[in-house]
Amino acid sequence: MDEMLATDAKRSPFCDGREESPLGSKAESSEGSARYSQPIVWRNVVLMTLLHIGAVYSLCLIPKAHLLTLIWAYLCFLMTALGVTAGAHRLWSHRSYKAKLPLRMFLAAANSMAFQNDIFEWCRDHRVHHKYSETDADPHNARRGFFFSHIGWLFVRKHRDVIEKGRKLDFTDLLDDPVVWFQRKYYKSSVVLMCFVIPTLVPWYIWGESLWNSYFLASILRYTISLNVTWLVNSAAHMYGNRPYDKYISPRQNAFVTLGAIGEGFHNYHHTFPFDYSASELGLKFNPTTWFIDFMFWLGLVTDRKQAPKEMILARKERTGDGSA
Repeated sequence: MDEMLATDAKRSPFCDGREESPLGSKAESSEGSARYSQPIVWRNVVLMTLLHIGAVYSLCLIPKAHLLTLIWAYLCFLMTALGVTAGAHRLWSHRSYKAKLPLRMFLAAANSMAFQNDIFEWCRDHRVHHKYSETDADPHNARRGFFFSHIGWLFVRKHRDVIEKGRKLDFTDLLDDPVVWFQRKYYKSSVVLMCFVIPTLVPWYIWGESLWNSYFLASILRYTISLNVTWLVNSAAHMYGNRPYDKYISPRQNAFVTLGAIGEGFHNYHHTFPFDYSASELGLKFNPTTWFIDFMFWLGLVTDRKQAPKEMILARKERTGDGSA
């Protein structure tokens, strides 16, 4: 169990540099935490640049690929997204519903396909983001601009406030989950298998697609798109859109992000009622993640779905909403 608390930088080649570098005189002499120096993680800059170049090249392969390969890549994208939205986000970060072991195992595998750091680290950063949103303790503080909140936060080491505030939060629920523990322990192996090997081999083995096309379309392009869709929740959904539930916070309702992130763009609602499993008002809303959770409930794999009462939602709209809905 102690391995759960190991240095995060050893977990992923695309880690965000959270490991704690010594706070030298430059950091201690700065006036205010906002001026704290955050060294650039050049490895991340180089790897992310190469990844996006590979994704652009992948677009040229689409006309040459088998239709089934494109369908497979999209199915992998949906699984990738669910590993983040239904898994790391709504289940493990917010505990907005309970999932039985088979579903937790599936979501952990899907989360490894997403390759956005393991469940424990993802949830830790997300809980800090909610508690200290739009401050230096927020890992992807949107007040620092679109680029920083979208991808720039991965190019520098964590602000010291993120580390210090994060130490004060309780993560025992994550440490006590054997699925979270197992995925973190074998994270590198699971990422290689789920994010790259399986997406590449299936089209090649089953319908004779070339390994080249399979790798770039089902792995590289799919992975890059899924990363940027997730990042848009941190950037665009904190800057563009209306605020019908709480006009005093930055997160907003963003339809474009909702479409890409399969239901995660109702962000003003989510930050107002973070315990709600749907992350949006129920009804005729486009929220595939909610549909998935509801289907799993019908199968008996989900219990205890938490929801904000309608009366609470209406009262909050009237009290703090911007009047847009």
